Amino acid sequence: MTEQRFWINTVSLDHVEAATEGGFTQADHGARTRLGRPRPGDEMIFYSPRTSLHKGTPVQQFTAWATITGDEPYRVDITDDFRPWRLAATFHPCTPVDARPLVDRLSFIPDAAHWGLPFRRGLFTIPREDFSMICARISR
Repeated sequence: MTEQRFWINTVSLDHVEAATEGGFTQADHGARTRLGRPRPGDEMIFYSPRTSLHKGTPVQQFTAWATITGDEPYRVDITDDFRPWRLAATFHPCTPVDARPLVDRLSFIPDAAHWGLPFRRGLFTIPREDFSMICARISR
């Protein structure tokens, strides 16, 4: 059995809402590249920098929490030009919280002055302690 991992997935708020409703996660604009890394039982926190991808207003919140349930990514047909890869996930009830008040306490953010930089990686693992700290706030 593999060790449980904890993830951050940087996703615009409108995409988080669609994922929550549909029971899936996407990463890297629908590419399969890193979506095969999370495994069933892994936990994922969603960070939303904006309301929508291109012209959205700033959000800068942790907006959702899910447990990965899918074994493998699957592809869906959205349009002829867009066929994103997804991974099944079960979302938990939560309340979004601002990220800024946690910046100084999260170990995956090495420089509080440039706290947004780690989120540019999109999908990445974080320590259990950081996950627990975020989860304790959004699951209230």
